[in-house]
Amino acid sequence: MSVEQEYGADQIQILEGLEAVRKRPGMYIGSTSARGLHHLVYEIVDNSVDEALAGFCKSIEVTVEKDNSITVVDDGRGIPVGINHKAGRPAVEVVFTILHAGGKFGGGGYKVSGGLHGVGASVVNALSEWLEVTIFHEGKVYNQRYERGNVCYPLKVIGDCGPDKSGTMVKFLPDKEIFEETVFDYNVLKQRLRETAFLTKGLKITLNDVREEEPVSKTFHYEGGIKEFVTYLNKSKTVLYPDIIYCEGIRDHVYVEVSMQHNDSYTESIYTFVNNITTPEGGTHMAGFRSAITKTFNDYARKNKLLKDNDQNLAGEDFREGLTAIVSVKLEEPQFEGQTKQKLGNSEARGAVDNVVSEQLMIFLEQNPAVAKIIIEKSIMAQRARDAARKARDLTRRKSALEGMSLPGKLADCSDKDPRNCEIYLVEGDSAGGSAKTARSRNTQAILPLRGKILNVEKARLDKIYANEEIKAMITAFGTGIHDDFDITKLRYHKIIIMTDADVDGAHISTLLLTFLYRFMPDLIREGHVYLAQPPLYKIEKNKKVWYAYDDDERDRILEEIGRDQNNKIQRYKGLGEMDAEQLWETTMDPERRILLRVNMNEEESSEIDLTFTTLMGDKVEPRREFIEQNAKFVKNLDI
Repeated sequence: MSVEQEYGADQIQILEGLEAVRKRPGMYIGSTSARGLHHLVYEIVDNSVDEALAGFCKSIEVTVEKDNSITVVDDGRGIPVGINHKAGRPAVEVVFTILHAGGKFGGGGYKVSGGLHGVGASVVNALSEWLEVTIFHEGKVYNQRYERGNVCYPLKVIGDCGPDKSGTMVKFLPDKEIFEETVFDYNVLKQRLRETAFLTKGLKITLNDVREEEPVSKTFHYEGGIKEFVTYLNKSKTVLYPDIIYCEGIRDHVYVEVSMQHNDSYTESIYTFVNNITTPEGGTHMAGFRSAITKTFNDYARKNKLLKDNDQNLAGEDFREGLTAIVSVKLEEPQFEGQTKQKLGNSEARGAVDNVVSEQLMIFLEQNPAVAKIIIEKSIMAQRARDAARKARDLTRRKSALEGMSLPGKLADCSDKDPRNCEIYLVEGDSAGGSAKTARSRNTQAILPLRGKILNVEKARLDKIYANEEIKAMITAFGTGIHDDFDITKLRYHKIIIMTDADVDGAHISTLLLTFLYRFMPDLIREGHVYLAQPPLYKIEKNKKVWYAYDDDERDRILEEIGRDQNNKIQRYKGLGEMDAEQLWETTMDPERRILLRVNMNEEESSEIDLTFTTLMGDKVEPRREFIEQNAKFVKNLDI
């Protein structure tokens, strides 16, 4: 993809001014929350990655400084320092002070680029207290500083460098006037930069955090690119064959790169990217990939008598069961549906991916018949399970129609029929369920008691899931259906609240429920309908007055305020069943006083979320032990 092109001052094109960014930052970076804050780093890093995609940058170093500013250094060509003749100003100044100015608008600067709107550098500048850019170019070091988007001094030479040294260094401090949160999360940056390195084979990305006494540094460098990405995502799974299937090629000016490998799980994990930007909603490249594998595997199975003449073709979802895949395309003018870059719309990408994968996958299968047989046999098993699941689903529907009502018997429903006003508590155990039924507001709060631990869906096929009584009760209560039948418009409660004991068993049950929702009803999480109740850990009594504490710190604060006397009575709740209905209402269920945690899902980190669920809920013990060892220090108030 690296075709050297002219990249000088006049390749920087100007489209419009910078005024609106500080007024409406959300339009440009999505939000002013922590997510928007981290987006600033990605915008600057993506500019350096564009240099790597063009073949001019081999390493990028990102540092979180002690004052929580960010430094990004690359060894690319350096932003042009010559005068841009349309603006009459140095090109670098145009890039940082004028919206929609950059080398990504057909000016010949870049063949492919991740930047959709080309707003990166100028938006970061506008939303920073200060930003400083330093450029190494032809033996000179150039520098310019801006404050809240305004130029502090003209571009100037501040020193000399070796004639072969080139690159750009950008330092910036996000503006506290704009962002609700200005502290960078090392782990969030680490996940994104690791993904970026996987997608740009050979590029070395280093992340440093010097805020703590002991600085942390992590380097990501993958010569295998997306092949190594699949290995990383499958590390907590048992793979069915050792090889990574890899397809690469250019069709219709679209560069296609695909890697995949099956594991013994029952869920598919397919991630798509366009010019290194994640596309969580897929698009034409995903459609091309799905079409190719369905057609190619069926053709191979027929040709090699793995499917008999009277057998029906296998469905795409049968071949995708247990498949981990990365689909990465690079093209000159990506068209995304919507402002969020979530779905690719270019029609040529579908044909390009379909063509490259069909051709190269068939070659792989013919050269590796043993692997092909393993995949086809797993797919036939998946088809049988799918048929069994369909029969179970149809039987449930028929029974519901005959019985005249489809709601589970143990559900204590609410009387209000407007889903916007309604909430359902998923409560662990019958005793807590009984207290919750007594405590609730019958008008708007429904209670569904769950007996024991529900099925771990990470280790079960669809037919087993449909046969599980607790899962069936949830599916019918919610009203949406699951998996391919899912329809969010039929949701009966706008708040689904998981209420479990504050101990290890309670945490395990919460995780099982979240695994089920994430795998089969992810839109409930995406749309913000899933919550975790927060029952108190302590009840403190003194002189007939009562306080509730939700963690050890709050308990200590209350004791400091009221005095640590002998007649303080402190009760440590082991479970919801220890509270009577009145206590449960006032601490955990009363909308005026309760604390709820909403479960959020960041689409940009979907591969890491997937990996975490697999690590925690999958068959392999070693990755789970490693995860617990690494994260145990973050756990508070754990009762074992």
